[in-house]
Amino acid sequence: MEIGLGYAGKLRKKDGERRRWRRAGQAALLLLEAFLLLFFLWKLLELSDLSGIRLLQPEAGAADPGVVQAAYRQGKNKENAVKEASLTLPVSPEEVITRFHPGTILVALDAGHGGVDDGCRFDGVAEKEINLQIALLTKQKLEKLGYQVLMTRQDDGWLSKERRVKLANMAGANIYVSIHQNSFEKETVKGIETWYYAQDTSRDSERLARLLQQETAAAAGARERALRGDAELYVTGKTDMPACLIETGFLSNPEERALLTDPTYQERLAEGIANGIELYFHPKTMYLTFDDGPVAGNTERVLDILKERGIRAAFFVVGENVEKNPELARRIVAEGHTLGIHCYSHDYEKLYASAESYLADFDRAWRLVKEVTGVEAELFRFPGGSINAYNQEVYREIMEKMEERGFLYYDWNASLEDAVSQAEPEELITNARETALGRKRVVMLAHDAVYNTGICLDELLDSFPEYRFEPLTADVEPVRFAQ
Repeated sequence: MEIGLGYAGKLRKKDGERRRWRRAGQAALLLLEAFLLLFFLWKLLELSDLSGIRLLQPEAGAADPGVVQAAYRQGKNKENAVKEASLTLPVSPEEVITRFHPGTILVALDAGHGGVDDGCRFDGVAEKEINLQIALLTKQKLEKLGYQVLMTRQDDGWLSKERRVKLANMAGANIYVSIHQNSFEKETVKGIETWYYAQDTSRDSERLARLLQQETAAAAGARERALRGDAELYVTGKTDMPACLIETGFLSNPEERALLTDPTYQERLAEGIANGIELYFHPKTMYLTFDDGPVAGNTERVLDILKERGIRAAFFVVGENVEKNPELARRIVAEGHTLGIHCYSHDYEKLYASAESYLADFDRAWRLVKEVTGVEAELFRFPGGSINAYNQEVYREIMEKMEERGFLYYDWNASLEDAVSQAEPEELITNARETALGRKRVVMLAHDAVYNTGICLDELLDSFPEYRFEPLTADVEPVRFAQ
């Protein structure tokens, strides 16, 4: 009995010890929870300094709270997190509008990624660094050309895409150019690729993208990949101004990666981007001219395309075709195009048999055009050009007599060569590009009577983003073959 009582007492003692340990454990757990709660509140208060920063109006050098939080998640203290997320604006956004001069073109240059966001990275090369190096070089070149430049970042700071776009919109930038690098799973893929938002045709972004891709590829000697308008990127879709995103190479390609880290190659890329921007704002001039029409079907197709694009051209018509298609001749005039005389019959041997035969043919065509359209044409073009194999004996006399009568003749300095052979549409575009030779002023010869000319016209016009298309009129200085 005594043994039983002693055993029970021992059990009660152990039971009490267990309860004490349990209470101690619970107390320790409560203390730990309280500590964690206090730590969380401390961190929250530490971040609260930045929580009041407005999206559109950070102070110069301010940090993005979202990036600070991301940096905290990576284990960085407040000082390093803020440094990592610094905005590094040259001035506060309140001063942005007053900083730039009204009337001077403002280009927003966006060096993609930055700070905690490397972009893509291969073999130790971070996209954010290449983007910034090219952007800074481009800025220098644009400023030498007289442009104002707004940089979304000028060092290894981070800025959300929303704030980049809003900063450019607030500043009233004329264009927005975002510089990035590309990557792909296959190392062999390379070249320059440019993106724009094709669904919005009101901002002329496609022309900007074409120019940057064309000029940058030419300056760098890089492969020109297809223009991409099939994705709405934030920086191309939410900007108020024409915008594009150019990826100047593939960091995933070892050969191109080596080039992209080369300062000389970066200079060439920056030169190309600056050239594209310069041509966007200060394009060359091209006068589209069409000979030998009007022809049913073909001329209609040409007129439809020109009308859709808001482009006016000059049509040097053949009298016989005006008789066949008077409604097309009237449509040419009604839609604001210049109507000139080519000839009546287009029979070279009869036409150039003498000065008198030429003048008789011209007069017949001129009277017919006036009768059909009411236009008293001032411009004309010699069939075959002012100097050709058929008029060697008579061209000087013809020129003198036509000038005495007050008429102006126009030759050309570039051509699709569409009347020479049955070339495919792609060949016609190549001919036009090669013969234009980058001249500042081009009179382009085409023939609306040729089927493939109408077929390729849309693509042809797209292939000359560096040119502004103007109507050829009597006020334009003539382009003429050497006499």
